[in-house]
Amino acid sequence: MNRRDFLKKMAFTSAAVAAVSLFPGVLFADEQHDQDNELTWKKSPCRFCGVGCGLLIGTLQGKAVAVKGDPESPVNKGLCCVKGYHSVQALYGEDRLQKAMVRKNGTLVEVPIDEALDLVATKLGETIAKSGKNSVSIYGSGQWAIPDGYVASKLFKGCIGTNNVEANARLCMSSAVTGFISTFGLDEPMGCYEDIDHADTFVLWGNNMAEMHPVLFSRILDRRQKNPDVKIIDLATRMTRTSSMANHTFLFYPNTDIAIANAICYEIIRTNSFDKNFIEDHIAFKKGKVNIGYGLEDHFSFSDEAKAVNFNDYKKFLEDYTPEKVEKITGVKAADIRYLASLYSGKKRNVVSFWCMGVNQHTRGTWMNNVIYNIHLLVGKISQPGNGPFSLTGQPSACGTVREVGTLTHKLPHGVVTNKKDRKLAAKIWQVPVENIPDKPTYHTVEMFRALDRGDIKFMWIQVTNPMVTMPNLKRYRDAAKKEDRFIVVSDVYPTPTTDIADVILPSAMWIEREGMFGNSERRTQHWDQLLSPPGEAISDGWQIIEVAQRLGYKQQFYYKKEKYIEQIWKEYTQFHDDPKHRMASYEQLKKFPGVMWPYVEGKETTWRYNSKYDPAASPQKKFDFYGKPDHRAWIWLRPYESPPESPNNEYPLWLCTGRVIEHWHSGSMTRRIPVLHRAVPEAYMEMHPQDAKSRGIRNGETVQVKSRRGSIKIKVVLNGRGAPVEGQVFVPFFDENLLINELTIDAFCPISKQPDYKKCAVQVERV
Repeated sequence: MNRRDFLKKMAFTSAAVAAVSLFPGVLFADEQHDQDNELTWKKSPCRFCGVGCGLLIGTLQGKAVAVKGDPESPVNKGLCCVKGYHSVQALYGEDRLQKAMVRKNGTLVEVPIDEALDLVATKLGETIAKSGKNSVSIYGSGQWAIPDGYVASKLFKGCIGTNNVEANARLCMSSAVTGFISTFGLDEPMGCYEDIDHADTFVLWGNNMAEMHPVLFSRILDRRQKNPDVKIIDLATRMTRTSSMANHTFLFYPNTDIAIANAICYEIIRTNSFDKNFIEDHIAFKKGKVNIGYGLEDHFSFSDEAKAVNFNDYKKFLEDYTPEKVEKITGVKAADIRYLASLYSGKKRNVVSFWCMGVNQHTRGTWMNNVIYNIHLLVGKISQPGNGPFSLTGQPSACGTVREVGTLTHKLPHGVVTNKKDRKLAAKIWQVPVENIPDKPTYHTVEMFRALDRGDIKFMWIQVTNPMVTMPNLKRYRDAAKKEDRFIVVSDVYPTPTTDIADVILPSAMWIEREGMFGNSERRTQHWDQLLSPPGEAISDGWQIIEVAQRLGYKQQFYYKKEKYIEQIWKEYTQFHDDPKHRMASYEQLKKFPGVMWPYVEGKETTWRYNSKYDPAASPQKKFDFYGKPDHRAWIWLRPYESPPESPNNEYPLWLCTGRVIEHWHSGSMTRRIPVLHRAVPEAYMEMHPQDAKSRGIRNGETVQVKSRRGSIKIKVVLNGRGAPVEGQVFVPFFDENLLINELTIDAFCPISKQPDYKKCAVQVERV
């Protein structure tokens, strides 16, 4: 049997098993039948993480029954992870929301969806009339399809006139945004996944790629198998499945990664391994504020500064980060730091740095992004095939719908609210007076929920996310949502702890039950057609917003026809990118291809930004042009190590880190309804070092109480499991709504990005 026939056979077998498990009335004949005649296969991006794998989804008799990786997709090249292969089963949970619900006399009751939409529009209008436009808000997600986030921003920022628009991507990748902007002037990742095919060294900064981005990690392993000199370096605070496959794992104390990165820079300069010409031609040095706080107080405000300094100032700054000094801070040996520096600076080695939540969910997340860029800029290994820093995202459209469309309080589609030119363009396209669009941001996510608690916000519409599981310091914000004079609308596909606190629940169509687009981590926009009919009265999140907007009287701005609104919105949205050197693919092109990277200029994807060989926006007069900054230079920042807002002590002696496992995604509202994934990991657990357990008299599988200054939960302990914390640390995944670990986490955040730190807080653990 050849490889193609084998793959077809596996796809057929997978389809048959899925079909029988989903609805037993569907039977397949023997495998000699031409399975392509049995199923209709159509392309779609995966519903889960930000990798953006291309899928082929098999449908039969109005049901999605099979999934295989799309071999035409340049992202995954036919491969999927366990979540992708089982993704369509998330459509068919027994408790799927199919009817709208309204809280009457304290009880949620089913109502026709038109009645629910009428109520949402009425309450929205009444709240604005009584308490002002900044008393209403919408909180969305990196799971919003691009058209959905676009109409949300258009309604609230353009028509209502409030910048109270946020998305949960604030919690997972806003430090990457502010890192890009502060170093390069634009929030536009410069590399692409093809970097993997050209790199010799992969440095993973606090990133368990084997579980969080398994398809990309498989591409890295394939690269190493074909090129034995390839090195995978795992920088981490605990041993993971990634560690087991790495060439080297260097464990560091929580929060000290910035000291390691600065020490690498010190060693590159000490050994004269930096690229002098690149620095002279393309780099400026900047110093910002220090001791900038942690955002723990309400109304916390912060503005950074950029004071010009020179190379010698930077060199002097780094004297505090010799490998010997940093070994004492971080626990990483000085010799290992020197080895890392040699990998980055090696003349014949291409280096890609990957990171995700370990760097971004950090009270100095922006700084940490800056210092990783510093390393690459010092050695000139950036914006080239196989050379570059690459921040990965956790949601399917965190880049497309949040960063590109601009569903954060300070953003507009391809612009910012503080820029008059950007506001004028938005007002023209949206057909609203420019005065409608406020020129100042309002509330980032944590402060938005604090405003809900205080009563400054009285109406919140939550779509495609589950904040009553995912917010840090959760109890405060859950209690806030329950206050009597707050009105909460939730659009979702399943009951969750967030729908539990809703006054109105709107049933949403899932991704392939409507047409849409996602934008992945490498700037690749991916379109899919509607493949199925949604159940009951469920409709897309975007059409819900359009219905409410029309009820509010914005019919001129929301003129879309239901059967063509995705195409209409895309063509409207791409006017924001109508630059000869910075365009998006057309609607017709997106329908044709399994994803197109932007900028898409004259029929060609831009693969490496700021490199004149690949980027039409870069000046052809020089090899690199960092045109996001007025001086056309990338900025190396002097960013110091600073201690975390909370550290273990005698009362709370252990570090708590939260995260994910490969089987589940985010708060688990979809993956826990996929039988095979739920059976694999049916509940959350706490990983603990055996010595910490022994000293407390705790055995494997026993239930313990984990307590922080903010809350406590009871949970089972796993010793020597898939992950292995070092002494003094514990780890808990956050997918289990029955074990709300975020009641314990702290709502401190990076003052620049406003992204909370889910990776470090102090806890105590005791036997129950």
